[in-house]
Amino acid sequence: MKDICPACEKETDVELIRTKESIKVQAEPIEIDVEYLKCSSCGEKFENPESDQDPLDEAFREYRRRHGMIQPEEIKTFRKRYGLTQRELNTLLGWGGATLSRYENGALQDETHEKILRLIMDPGNLQKMIDRTPNALSDEKRRHLIKELQAEAEDAYTLERIYEERFGNYEVDEYSGYRKLDLDKLFNAILFFSKEGVLKTKLNKLLFYADFKHFKEYAVSITGARYARVPFGPAPDKFAHYFATLADYGQIHIEEVVFTDEIVGEKFITEKKPELSVFSDSELKIMLMVKEFFNEYSSKKITDFSHEEKGFKETLNGKLISYAFAEELQI
Repeated sequence: MKDICPACEKETDVELIRTKESIKVQAEPIEIDVEYLKCSSCGEKFENPESDQDPLDEAFREYRRRHGMIQPEEIKTFRKRYGLTQRELNTLLGWGGATLSRYENGALQDETHEKILRLIMDPGNLQKMIDRTPNALSDEKRRHLIKELQAEAEDAYTLERIYEERFGNYEVDEYSGYRKLDLDKLFNAILFFSKEGVLKTKLNKLLFYADFKHFKEYAVSITGARYARVPFGPAPDKFAHYFATLADYGQIHIEEVVFTDEIVGEKFITEKKPELSVFSDSELKIMLMVKEFFNEYSSKKITDFSHEEKGFKETLNGKLISYAFAEELQI
């Protein structure tokens, strides 16, 4: 192929080189796949103008993934969810004017700011911050947001917090897709995939493929759910607890489906409209893609398809499937 070499300052034959490069982030080496062009005349290496790759951004993203840190799109999604401008959230956090913008555009947050972001993403803590910083928002917006947060806190207690108290939680690691379990996203993903009605076996696979596909593309899962190898394919670990909780609170309806005298299944139908605002653009994109990809698949067909996944084949029955297998995902 030909391109203009910046060293020779003329059009010449160039070679596309794909290799790995180690970038240090906070003194930690992060290996990233990179590509560049090499001039056949002078041997000079230079960036491929047709590539939109940003190695530093990828290194930062991988570093955040390894350390369970918040990704830029999560910050933006949180802010937009509550209708806050960058200036308003900066004021609530007590940060300089450009700080939040830098983080939303890919700059790596420091440890202190990471902890503050984690804290304020809790509805109760956000409400306290609004109470302590009355001048950050207009009176009307302040009253509206406090009302919304109070209602959200009540819903969270009756559903998510009770669930966590009953069944516990787990740490961020390779089995959760390097994300803390987010019950809000998990429950709404279940509601999303059950909107037109779906058999339990297929629902389990849709959740698996959504989380693993997002990890494959963005280095972090959507829900933080762990998945285990069970006879009918990958399924959320202790999935019966999730479904029972949603059924108990009237958010999904479960119908019995009789296939034969000996085989009976369960069909899940959404009773409450899913809150899609809890998901980032990339998460919604992946969920829609997964739903469309498997739209015509029966429970048996998607089960057979999932049995061909490397993560399923190389995981013992009943054991958790590592998100590291997402690289080998068939979709």
